[in-house]
Amino acid sequence: MIELLRARRSIRKFRDTPLEEKDLHVLTEALLRSPTSRGGNPWEFIIVQDRQLIYQLSQAKEHGSAFLKDAPCAIVIVGDEERSDVWVEDCSIAAIIVQLCAQSLGIGSCWIQIRKRPHNDSTGSETYVRDLLGIPDNLRVGMIIGLGYPDERKLPVPSNQLPYHKIHTDRFSSVRKERK
Repeated sequence: MIELLRARRSIRKFRDTPLEEKDLHVLTEALLRSPTSRGGNPWEFIIVQDRQLIYQLSQAKEHGSAFLKDAPCAIVIVGDEERSDVWVEDCSIAAIIVQLCAQSLGIGSCWIQIRKRPHNDSTGSETYVRDLLGIPDNLRVGMIIGLGYPDERKLPVPSNQLPYHKIHTDRFSSVRKERK
């Protein structure tokens, strides 16, 4: 697992190759095996492979979603806030699980935050995506994961560049720790 975490980087450039069915099946299974609070499963997943819909999803936000236009696959993760008060967390867990699974299959991915982001001056990204995909009003749109076989290579972040000062032992300490 640590090797997957070391290697995983946000990939925004994809080859123009559809995901293989076997890979899509594994990613789907990973989504459905994602843990949730009290086994509530408040999430639902929309797997989008239609190029026109992906292009439209790439316009969901003012900034940070344009790269999606070249992705062969997008997974829209939605949650039912009436089913669980921690739907955001449960959807976030599913998002990272599918990204790590994708990494293990040689598939690149990048998270696009939708919840609480603007589409334009008058419409939120959630409303835009909900209207585009016909998502019922009782479901909230959390994020989109762009997926595809990478057309870029990013090196892992070196261990000595990790923010070890964010680690505290026993109690919070404002003393900055340096990794030896």
